[in-house]
Amino acid sequence: MSVSAEPTSVDPRRSGSAPADTGPARTDTLRPHAEHAFADELAALAAQDDRPRPARWRLSPWAVATYLLGGTLPDGTVITPKYVGPRRVVEVAVTTLATDRALLLLGVPGTAKTWVSEHLAAAVSGDSTLLVQGTAGTPEEAIRYGWNYARLLAHGPSRDALVPSPVMRAMAEGRTARVEELTRIPADVQDSLITILSEKTLPIPELGQEVQAVRGFNLIATANDRDRGVNELSSALRRRFNTVVLPLPETPEAELDIVTRRVEQIGRSLDLPAVPDGVDEIRRVVTVFRELRDGVTADGRTKLKSPSGTLSTAEAISVVTGGLALAAHFGDGVLRAGDVAAGVLGAVVRDPAADRVVWQEYLETVVRERDGWADFYRACREAGA
Repeated sequence: MSVSAEPTSVDPRRSGSAPADTGPARTDTLRPHAEHAFADELAALAAQDDRPRPARWRLSPWAVATYLLGGTLPDGTVITPKYVGPRRVVEVAVTTLATDRALLLLGVPGTAKTWVSEHLAAAVSGDSTLLVQGTAGTPEEAIRYGWNYARLLAHGPSRDALVPSPVMRAMAEGRTARVEELTRIPADVQDSLITILSEKTLPIPELGQEVQAVRGFNLIATANDRDRGVNELSSALRRRFNTVVLPLPETPEAELDIVTRRVEQIGRSLDLPAVPDGVDEIRRVVTVFRELRDGVTADGRTKLKSPSGTLSTAEAISVVTGGLALAAHFGDGVLRAGDVAAGVLGAVVRDPAADRVVWQEYLETVVRERDGWADFYRACREAGA
């Protein structure tokens, strides 16, 4: 017996049936889901999107890419960029979701894998919440299904006793499921995805049934390419994915733009000071992170030792946000060197022995000699005292 929710007929251009309502965004929500936080932009894109849409997609592939990369619509509506990076990377990711291949977003920590995954699901399905968070303890039930044991014991195996996973729900409803940190999931649990991705079917042997994926279903997984050797994907599972590598920001200006935009968004939700007052400090944080990450100063003249941490863009965002909070609550509201120094030190010095040597060398040979950085040098010295 099979269970399928295949529609009878769909308009190939307006084929998206509305997903189950995930509820309006509460005004006091600390971090609204993407489909709520950017509901106005998604609605504006949907209203003006006259391009073909795959089955059950809320937007066309072109509109999904525009949502992520930003742009201005014919009516003047400005779509803010959610991802700053190569356009072709986003186009390949979106196109993959329009095929029968699952999407694997791969990259070092802080390359916005989770962020891109969430916004892709929001734009495609209008729902980014069908999520499996990968950990070393993720069970097979998180990907397949579980059981309501009270009903199971009272009435035996039945569909009413079955608890569907986010992946099963996405299959039955034709939506996009997400699996975060796939390589952190045990290998035998990972492989439960093979049949789902190859046959588009999830067997339920206890009931002699199966759930067949309906049109519109696909899956986005993310993985950290520094986690190789943790739980590497089997060759059989890797073949079920198209892999898209998300690179680090190519230029200091691109990374500065990313950090500034995200800090502004986070700051608004926390009632922190405006970012423009502290743009010089943000530039310094980005410069320090990039130089130590690359192992060379921005002018290419001085080789540097790199610390053990990743010094990712996400960490830079965290350092600046923490600095803004210090400025708001214990300063004059303007981001200054003293507000970010402790955060920079904490991000760089992960190994108290080796990383502290790297940091002290960088501080004395680069920061100390750099014009206009005297206040930053003093603040960092005080933070490390």
